[in-house]
Amino acid sequence: MIDLDPWGWAALGGAALTIGVSKTALPGGSILAIALFAAVLPARTSTAAMLLLLMVGDVFALIAYRRHAHWPTLLRLAPAVVAGLLVGFAFLAFAGDGVVRRAIGVILLLMIGVTLWRRRRASRTDAVAPASGGLVLAGAYGTLGGFTTMVANAGGPVMSMYFLATRTPVQVFLGTSAWFFAIINVIKVPFLAGIGLFTGPVLLTDAILAPLVVIGALAGLRLARRLNQRVFDRIVIALTVAGAVYLLL
Repeated sequence: MIDLDPWGWAALGGAALTIGVSKTALPGGSILAIALFAAVLPARTSTAAMLLLLMVGDVFALIAYRRHAHWPTLLRLAPAVVAGLLVGFAFLAFAGDGVVRRAIGVILLLMIGVTLWRRRRASRTDAVAPASGGLVLAGAYGTLGGFTTMVANAGGPVMSMYFLATRTPVQVFLGTSAWFFAIINVIKVPFLAGIGLFTGPVLLTDAILAPLVVIGALAGLRLARRLNQRVFDRIVIALTVAGAVYLLL
């Protein structure tokens, strides 16, 4: 397995729990896991290791919300997302670890900015234009979402903002997101495997961490209606900013 000190394992364990909770209760929480993985592991390795754990969380998200997906939205996003995935794959294939590491830091800061801007807009009654769901909107968000999810598994805030911009109802938001990321994460596997990122140590490390994702997902299902999301989100944002700055430096 990957050779880490106790603090490294503690960070990855916390990240695995966060992945599970974010999939079933606190969308956006996975951005903290991205920062922790990228801070502990080499940048490209962190992308591959986290992907497999996200797929474990996807199973629970689908169990909880699979019936609420809006398939026309997924089909509208598909072409742009594929284009973004291909650009992100080319970036991963040719960029060195140092470049990818800094890119993840920049992406994290960008995603935090996107998330804060989205919430500010949502707090204003006239913030969001009528749901158009047009091809231009889908193209812009889909391309950026595909790129960020391939490079750093960080497409969540981008797609959340798209669903907000189209005034997607909450249950449809959760169901469509669950299917979107479940499908995209499966598509990403052969790309990352093709550039040799799924090594034996990565797979063994994920096997050790996967039960923590399951625990986090089950806890998220139980605690979804009890947690103070505003406080949690502030903690996630603060820690993620610290993680992103660390990666940049």
